[in-house]
Amino acid sequence: MRALDVVGVRVEMPSNNPIVLLRERDGDRYLPIWIGAPEASAIAFAQQGVVPPRPLTHDLLKDVIEAVGRRVEEVRIVDVKDNVYYAELAFDGGLTVSARTSDAIALALRVGCPIVGADGVLDSGGVPVPDEDEDEVEKFREFLDHITPEDFESGSGER
Repeated sequence: MRALDVVGVRVEMPSNNPIVLLRERDGDRYLPIWIGAPEASAIAFAQQGVVPPRPLTHDLLKDVIEAVGRRVEEVRIVDVKDNVYYAELAFDGGLTVSARTSDAIALALRVGCPIVGADGVLDSGGVPVPDEDEDEVEKFREFLDHITPEDFESGSGER
């Protein structure tokens, strides 16, 4: 398993589908994952520190987990089959629960737990971005700084 950081979300053109972009912490690979518009908004809200007046689904799940005295230790992206990514929530005490990757990422951002990816997942879907392409990464980060959750109101579901 390799540690991953969430770079952010964006709308991929020309398909107009949202993606979440993860980066290998101690490597040069990025992992783009196509997600649904609601999940893109949930991830963007968490990254921007937006606190809704009433809990959204991922906020509610976080509150329930805390209310029953459990803790999510990490989110694991464990597999990819036919371009569909599979994740699991790893709880204290060794319990794991299967989850959609986008939901797992949205929850991880809310609870502050690490996100890790299996080597096979990164080998299959990871895109190497050498240091000389850092200008492109910086442009993408600038784009993310100016995007809002409303930019994800249309789009298709998670693949």
